[in-house]
This record gives sequence, C-alpha cells and structure tokens, in this order.
Amino acid sequence: MIGIGFRPEVMEQILLRESRFAEGAYVFIMAALELHQSKLEFKRHVTAEELSLACRDLAIKKYGVMAKVVLNRWGLHTTSDLGDVVFTLVDLNYLSSLPTDNRSQFNDIYDFDEVFNINYPWTRVASL
Repeated sequence: MIGIGFRPEVMEQILLRESRFAEGAYVFIMAALELHQSKLEFKRHVTAEELSLACRDLAIKKYGVMAKVVLNRWGLHTTSDLGDVVFTLVDLNYLSSLPTDNRSQFNDIYDFDEVFNINYPWTRVASL
C-alpha cells in the first residue's frame, strides 16, 4: 500500500479523533473493505466478521509472515482495534454503518497470535 494515503487534512481530522493508529491502519482497512466488496456479486453492507476476515486475508496475502509485525506497527493488535479504526471512519462519515452496528461486534473475532503466527502456513517445518 505504498504510495496510497489520505489527503493531509483528512488524516489530520482522523488523528484528532483517534491517534492510537498510524495512517497505514486506516488505509489498510479501506483496502480490505474494497477488496472484499470486489469479490461480492454486488456491493452491500459488510459485517464486522466479514471485514475482520478480509483484513486477515489481505494481511497474510500482502505481508506474509510479517503480517502481524506490520499490523502491530500501525497499532493494530486485536480485532477490537480493527473496529476502533472502522468506527473512527464511520464517526467522521468516511464509512457508513447500520443502526445495529457497533464496535463490540469486532471483539474477539480471532486472535492475532493465532492467525498470524501459530496457524500461519509456513510456521511448521516439514521433516525432510
């Protein structure tokens, strides 16, 4: 996602609302959402679980064994953090949500250590 980012005034507005996450976290969420939407037959509302899984898949595809390191560097350590990024963008009207959507729907969808380390396909070395 090198070379992609928000206009400086947009990022300033985002960071005034929520400064725990680097710009990369916000760009990453938008990229995961766009990638997921492109796989659907038609654009529709995406659930917290769908977006979290799309983030997992994009991180593994884009960053491989370094996925957790990259996400952590941006301030993303849990799926709850993904929700905080999403709802910051919702609060600022860069994303929309349904009245039934809330941050807690992102809680504990998966464990970063588990999906990016323990279950990563390259963590086990086959016997030769």
